[in-house]
Amino acid sequence: MIHSRLHARRAALSSAAVLLTGSLSVHAAPVAPPSMRQLAQRIHTQAPNLGMRAITTSLEAYRRVRAEKLTDKPLVTIVDYSVPSARRRLAVADVKSGKVLFYTYVAHGKGSGLDYATRFSNRPGTDASSLGVFLTASTYYGKHGYSLRLKGLDPKFNGDAYRRDIVVHSAWYVSKAFAREHGRMGRSWGCFALSRTVESAIVHLIQGATVLVGYYPDPQWLHASTFLKTSG
Repeated sequence: MIHSRLHARRAALSSAAVLLTGSLSVHAAPVAPPSMRQLAQRIHTQAPNLGMRAITTSLEAYRRVRAEKLTDKPLVTIVDYSVPSARRRLAVADVKSGKVLFYTYVAHGKGSGLDYATRFSNRPGTDASSLGVFLTASTYYGKHGYSLRLKGLDPKFNGDAYRRDIVVHSAWYVSKAFAREHGRMGRSWGCFALSRTVESAIVHLIQGATVLVGYYPDPQWLHASTFLKTSG
């Protein structure tokens, strides 16, 4: 009788162990990474001013830059120039999780327009913003304080960014208060000018070979960029 009970108990324990092992194996199964569409939707949910096309284009550019082994960092900074300057139109996102780390304002160049940026240039002296895919470079301290140099990866559209001193810097004319008073942000000489309250933190995060995309639905850029799989 005792042996029968022991046998039954051992059988029950063995069955429980099998069930537990099966349960653990199910929970330990690898989770498939989110698709580009899923990532774009997650980013859009957290940064709703950015258009879905701006986000998907930037994610595609990031994928191509990484494939070229120009970056190994899971960050992309998206600037949607189709959004007016008085609204938040810059997002820094983690491309693995889709988490938006910063969502803020950014000014465009004087040569690109007033509230909306509609004109873009790669030429020195235009004071215009440049479209395209950029790679962040080194930091430095200049007349605008802590700043970040950029290398343009689209030769026809931003290839002279480094020579033009198109950088990320802070500016007094980028703030909610300025936008409320003037109906728009101030304008730079073509740089990505950010609010003084967040610029240092953003520069510290994205420095050193991360991808930044200045987006606008410009057919020439969308067709010509080697970092975009699909045309506009």
